[in-house]
Amino acid sequence: MYAFLLSTAVIFVAELGDKSQLMAMTFATRYRARDVLIGITVATAVVHLASVAIGAAVGESFGDHQGLISIVAGVAFLCFGAWTLRGDTLTDDEADRARRSQGWSVLAVGTAFFLAELGDKTMLATITLATDSDWLGVWIGSTLGMV
Repeated sequence: MYAFLLSTAVIFVAELGDKSQLMAMTFATRYRARDVLIGITVATAVVHLASVAIGAAVGESFGDHQGLISIVAGVAFLCFGAWTLRGDTLTDDEADRARRSQGWSVLAVGTAFFLAELGDKTMLATITLATDSDWLGVWIGSTLGMV
């Protein structure tokens, strides 16, 4: 339960001001809210499942160095906080591409979110949380915190 609550809170705060919020608003002007929500949820669940798998593997492989992992995680979270204060912007090109997406709306939204979240601070935060916490709680919590 602790992993679930922690990851929900951390990912929710990390997502504030992120460009994926701007993407969601842009997609919501073009597609139905249900399609946007489904696309975001599926993409987020897949990205965060991969993040949890990576984090669990790192935690398992370097279990003897848990102190070092905790220090790196602490520094990473400070960096995430600074990144959040800076905020993200959606470029005009990204906004135009989102508005002109062709094809199925759920697929368009899901693919855009999947690609946008790869290597994002929320993915890195999820990896960090999964190094020493319950993977299922981190996965569900980070997905909920993102959506």
